[in-house]
Amino acid sequence: MKLASSNGGTFRGTTLAVDGAPVHRFLGIPYAQPPSGELRFRPPVALPAWAGVVDATEYGAAAPQNPDAADPDEAPLAWSEDGCLNLNVWTPGTGGTARPVMVWFHGGAYLMGANSDGMYDGARLAAAAGTVVVAINYRLGALGFLLLAHLLGEGFEDSSNLGLLDQLEALRWVRDNIAGFGGDPHNVTLFGESAGAAAIGTLLGMPASEGLFNRAIMQSGTAERFRTPEASARVTAEFLRLCGLDESSVGELPALPVERLLAAQQQLEGRIAAENYAVPLPFQPTVGTPSLPEPPLDAVRNGLNSGVDLLVGTNLNEGSFAVEMRPDRPEDPDYPDRAAAVLSAGGLPGDCAPGYAEALAAVLAREPRGKELLEAAIADAVYRQPSNNLLDARLQSARSTADGRTFSYLFTWPSPAMGGKLGSCHTLEIPFVFRHLDSPDSAYLTRGKAPQALSDAISGAWAAFARTGAPDQPGLEWPEYGQQRHTMVLNDPPRPEADPRRGLRVFFAANQVRQQPVS
Repeated sequence: MKLASSNGGTFRGTTLAVDGAPVHRFLGIPYAQPPSGELRFRPPVALPAWAGVVDATEYGAAAPQNPDAADPDEAPLAWSEDGCLNLNVWTPGTGGTARPVMVWFHGGAYLMGANSDGMYDGARLAAAAGTVVVAINYRLGALGFLLLAHLLGEGFEDSSNLGLLDQLEALRWVRDNIAGFGGDPHNVTLFGESAGAAAIGTLLGMPASEGLFNRAIMQSGTAERFRTPEASARVTAEFLRLCGLDESSVGELPALPVERLLAAQQQLEGRIAAENYAVPLPFQPTVGTPSLPEPPLDAVRNGLNSGVDLLVGTNLNEGSFAVEMRPDRPEDPDYPDRAAAVLSAGGLPGDCAPGYAEALAAVLAREPRGKELLEAAIADAVYRQPSNNLLDARLQSARSTADGRTFSYLFTWPSPAMGGKLGSCHTLEIPFVFRHLDSPDSAYLTRGKAPQALSDAISGAWAAFARTGAPDQPGLEWPEYGQQRHTMVLNDPPRPEADPRRGLRVFFAANQVRQQPVS
């Protein structure tokens, strides 16, 4: 048994021996009141301090969600609308010198995921890095991102951004309480993957986030994943129809059983997936709202959170899961037309697809195959080029030496799964970051062949960045992004490269007509 006392109360955790070092673990700590009943579709409300000793020895509930359709054999997560706003803490010690804090935002397309996932167990990272690791849950799907301001009025103005507001509330809990767990509330680094990284990119553009974190690591995320109010209202109308409601009966929505909401959500996701060759994203934050008044990239260019140190990167083959796992349908066009649709959704004019194929051929020094063309289009349109847009926005906003530093990476170690078809796929870097190369959760992708030296380098760089704002460490000198667009290519061994796959970045920069909100 291990106790930690903070402003929020006293918590009972457990102590583990991890790689020969003790790590104290506190699980399922609530950071806000239950977001149900009168608080459904409303911003999170802080908890009063707990009386007595709170048991923190078991994982808390996940946010309500449907089972993962891509893995029907996986056991569904235990979820609860009442108890989903919770967090986990792993710490090398609750006393002594205050340690850097790393706060993890899980991915899952804003539809699924939880801080109880074995891949996000922070014990090994905390032990190796000497940091305090926190993993949070936040509301997902319709409960976290459904626009209702235009229908329900006062109190629902930010209903489409509740998942983000949950994250801000969790960061306030960290600010007020993490010292009791051995962490430094003045040295907080966010890190997240996919939707978790997109959330971080969005938080960079939210005025209420200023001062809540010092550094941020975005793994396969973007600052451009949002909708306009008009586009979000169309999603709301379709969702209501699937719930058996309309604008005249929308007042019944806050009282509907959560299972009914999830059923409608699953139908909506399926319809979008049938028409999408990349990643179906039915629920997104909405700009032009009180908490997110302008597109995050515009806010970043204007200097919001300019003091935050930033590390941004993607994996080489982000689109391979979408290509290999999506079942072919009789109505599907051929691969070049699918790639053209993906590029168009990414903001390129419809006649740019042949030019993109030429730019890709120049980078590969050969003609791309059909699946290869589609995979690259997804990787560029959904992940890599939006990441480059954020990096460039940081360059444009840099005005003084007080501004935060900016770094970039490209993860290229290829998975041996499926005979190598997945390449450096989406999510593959996560077990390297958390030092879980040998865990059952990562076995499918790593197949026991992942180089430990690369995990040591990546997790060490993430920890160094959390400590100092730079991912440098002995044997790995990591240059800032800068005008030369220096990027660390993460393979075995890592190596710096100026502007990797430059031709594709230049093609997008020359042809992308606008920052493209998701529609």
